[in-house]
Amino acid sequence: MRIMTNVSSLTAQESAVNTNKNITSSLEKLSSGLRINKASDDASGLAIADKLRTQVTSLNQSVDNGNSAVAMLQIADKAMAEQSNILDTVKAKLIQASTDTTSTEGREAIRQDISKLLNQLDNIAKQTNYNGRQLISAANGTAASSNHVFQLGEKSGNVISAASITANTTGLAMTTLKGLAANALTLSAAANQQSKVDAAITKLNGHRSTIGSTQNQVESAVRNLMTASTNISAAESVIRDVDYAAESANFNKQNIISQAGSYAISQANAAQQNVLRLLQ
Repeated sequence: MRIMTNVSSLTAQESAVNTNKNITSSLEKLSSGLRINKASDDASGLAIADKLRTQVTSLNQSVDNGNSAVAMLQIADKAMAEQSNILDTVKAKLIQASTDTTSTEGREAIRQDISKLLNQLDNIAKQTNYNGRQLISAANGTAASSNHVFQLGEKSGNVISAASITANTTGLAMTTLKGLAANALTLSAAANQQSKVDAAITKLNGHRSTIGSTQNQVESAVRNLMTASTNISAAESVIRDVDYAAESANFNKQNIISQAGSYAISQANAAQQNVLRLLQ
C-alpha cells in the first residue's frame, strides 16, 4: 500500500472538476435560456442559427419596408381621390356653363371657380409627398413623379415597383381648359371641354387603379414575409434555445454526481488512514 500518491483521490478529484464544469455549463444555459452560448457549445449549430437570425432580421426589415410602402401608396391614393372630386366638380360646372340659362356674369363666376379648382388640383400634385419624395407628380407640378421601388425580401432583386404618375393638369391633358379658365369661358368652349374632363377622370382612375393593385401586391408580400419570419424564427429556436425540462433534469443529475464525487474523495482520503494501523 502506497501513501505518496493517492491515485483513487486524484481520479475522484478529476471527475469532480469535470462535473463542476458540466454544472457551470448547465447553469449558464438555464440562466440565459440558450443552448448555445458560445461557439464551443455547438459550432455548426451556432453557424446555422446565426444565419437564420440574419435571415429573420432581413425579413422583418422587409415587412417594415412593406408597411411603409402601403402608407406611401395610401397617401397617393387619397390625394388622387381629392383630385377626382375636383374633376367631378369641374365637370358639373362646365355643364352649368353650357346652358343658355346661365348668364354671362354667371359663366364668369364659373370660370373663376374652375380656375381655382384646377390650380388646387396642381397644388395637390405638387404637395403630395412621402418623406420628401414626390408621389403623383414632380415638384414643379407639371412633370411626372419618379418610379417607386420597394424592396420586400432578403435579396436586392426582391422588389415591387410602382410606375411614375403625372396627376396634374399637364398629365391629365387639361392645359387647354386651364388656359380658358384663366382668360374667358364661352358656352361652346364649356361644352367642348366636357369630354376632356371625362378623359382626365378616366386617366386619373387608371392611376388610382394602378396604385391599388400595387398596394394589394405589397400587402400580399408583407403577409408572406411575416409567415416566413415566424417559421424561420421557430427553426432558429429549435437550434439555439435550451429545452428547460431536459436541461433541468441534466442539472439535477450533475448535482447528484457532484455530491457522490465529494463522498468518493473523502473515502479515498480516508483509505490512507489504514496505513497507520500497520505502524501500531
